[in-house]
Amino acid sequence: MSKPDSKVRKTIWVNSLIFNEDKYIWFAVKSVIDYVDKILIWDSGSTDRTEEVVKILQKKYPQKIIFKKIGRQDAGGVTYARQEMLKETKSDWLIILDGDEVWWKDSIKKVIFSINTRNDLYAVVIPVINLIGDIFHFQEEKAGRYQILGRKGHMNLRAINLSTPGLKIKNDYPLEGFYDGEDKLLQEESEKLLFVDAPLLHFSSLKRSSKNETGASKKRKMRYEIGNRFPENFKYPEVLFERYPSIVPSPWQHMHITYRLRSLIETPIKKIKRRLT
Repeated sequence: MSKPDSKVRKTIWVNSLIFNEDKYIWFAVKSVIDYVDKILIWDSGSTDRTEEVVKILQKKYPQKIIFKKIGRQDAGGVTYARQEMLKETKSDWLIILDGDEVWWKDSIKKVIFSINTRNDLYAVVIPVINLIGDIFHFQEEKAGRYQILGRKGHMNLRAINLSTPGLKIKNDYPLEGFYDGEDKLLQEESEKLLFVDAPLLHFSSLKRSSKNETGASKKRKMRYEIGNRFPENFKYPEVLFERYPSIVPSPWQHMHITYRLRSLIETPIKKIKRRLT
């Protein structure tokens, strides 16, 4: 049974570990900054304009944003960096924010309400809307492989109670996860989890940097797929309509014709595979 305690406001910090995120980091940070106490942004060697964008944000919110450059990290280094961020987070709760995740106001408010009114939770899980191709299309739910609280699809653990006994991060990127003192994944602690219907918009499958990454520096594999088109009355996160610095590219860009042509070939094959597995 939940234990309401609405009179006590929990402190909330954000951890954001980023690399070449200059297209969306502005919107990601702006979508949550008014609702949290502090944001730790650690840059792991960006070579585009990410640092410039973050420093503009830091100048606007000097009391809230702590920026740190840590250099390029291998898979193990990413996990180590996340663990170090965890150690430096001095709050009751932690929200993980990647540089390509943009929240709706209503979504972040719902999560914070749950944090402030429940004392029996280790973590909060939320649904994710994955963009594919461009901002006007989203990936079908069958593509989501996460299985948490009896659900399967696009979702993620995004808020963590820092009083969870023995809380730590284990395993190398991209398989890192939050564990308790008994080495049990938090997403397996069903009695200590809460699913909140408070989605965020995920730009992970879109090009997140204005720089063309090549060779050894190429980190992200492009996913070619024609997604479902949002309805005409779909309401995007409010922050996408706010003014942003001129160095931030417009998010309202349509997929390139070469992307569309390749996706038209690959999409049917991917959808068949999903339904057979």
